[in-house]
Amino acid sequence: MTEAVAIRPADTPSASAPEDSAALIADMGRRARAAAVRLAGTPTADKAKALVAAAKAIRARAGAILAANAEDVARARANGLTAALIDRLTLDPARLEGVAAGLEAVAALPDPVGQTIDEARRPNGLLLQRVRVPLGVIGIIYESRPNVTADAGALSLMSGNACILRGGSEATASNHAIHAALLDGLRAAGLPEDAIQLVPTTDRAAVGAMLAAQGLIDIIVPRGGKSLVARVQDEARVPVLAHLDGIVHLYIDRAADAAKAVPLAVNAKMRRTGVCGATETLLLDRAYGAPGAIVAALIEAGCEVRGDAEARGLDPRILPAADSDWDCEYLDSIVSVAMVDGVEGAMAHIARHSSHHTDAIVTEDQAVADRFLAQVDSAIVMHNASTQFADGGEFGLGAEIGISTGRLHARGPVALEGLTTYKWLVRGSGQLRP
Repeated sequence: MTEAVAIRPADTPSASAPEDSAALIADMGRRARAAAVRLAGTPTADKAKALVAAAKAIRARAGAILAANAEDVARARANGLTAALIDRLTLDPARLEGVAAGLEAVAALPDPVGQTIDEARRPNGLLLQRVRVPLGVIGIIYESRPNVTADAGALSLMSGNACILRGGSEATASNHAIHAALLDGLRAAGLPEDAIQLVPTTDRAAVGAMLAAQGLIDIIVPRGGKSLVARVQDEARVPVLAHLDGIVHLYIDRAADAAKAVPLAVNAKMRRTGVCGATETLLLDRAYGAPGAIVAALIEAGCEVRGDAEARGLDPRILPAADSDWDCEYLDSIVSVAMVDGVEGAMAHIARHSSHHTDAIVTEDQAVADRFLAQVDSAIVMHNASTQFADGGEFGLGAEIGISTGRLHARGPVALEGLTTYKWLVRGSGQLRP
């Protein structure tokens, strides 16, 4: 039997003045800090028990969660949100089951907390060890995707961190419904409910308060559009783990197998156009034998193709590409196509326009593939695989809190290990420094 989702009065979204938001976030931060201290020493089995119980609660509450999501989707359509954003927002039974299964997958992962990264014995007998420890309190600011509520809560908990979640206004009902199931899981395992908190207001002032919460929040992870991530990076006074765009390239080399190239191009672009791993630019080697078949397959799959002058000669249905197209994350059924001179030309184009997220090559020439993999400077570089695999779950990480395109701390899909840092343990037997 499906339970109704109980939303406490304190969880009801409301507008607030900036000073009210600052006080709210400060209170949440203090409670999260206390929860984080407890979680740092929580046994793996207890954290796993909470996530398994939360997965069970999501299945038990499925009707209420989907009803809440239907309200959000209807409101999004009425407000004129794009098809890509509505796709990210929408839950159906299969997607919701994926959310529940994701919680169970994270519960089954090895616990990184307490793992010894490396150790060494010094000549004086001191034993030095680097050991993984939680980051502390993580603030996650996200838009559209209600599954992030579950993914972020699960990864934070399993890595021994408390989290403060601030979802977008377009997913308010869905986020609260999923959060209620996470609280069920925490209670079932006897863990503090303050371990996973959801900001109860959609006021933008709450975002500003989180970004200024030095000493209360240890790291901010934004997931959303370019304007949100740019604001976070501009205003944050705490460290940020983020990426701005997923300008993803798929390069079809002259030595590509046509039987692979066509379905890879269609899948990489059209499987789900609203995900950050969707291909946005297709690069075709001038020496590849059947470029028109790839373009035709994309158009027949419902994709609008925009190309440079040379690419437009492949198919009269290709529209002219503007200069801005090469730097655009469409998140829609649109792809830009450029002709290039071999792998050198492809890598040069990628160097000019890549957001360092995900880039891929299709080729049967292993030497060319190795060169591409070694020289393309992106968080994820692929050979003969759809860029849609750029996902923590597909990488065996259970879920991801985001894909980092930076070079510090973590890069690519950020999961359990990415939410830890380390400390040095030094064990001696009375050594004195001379």
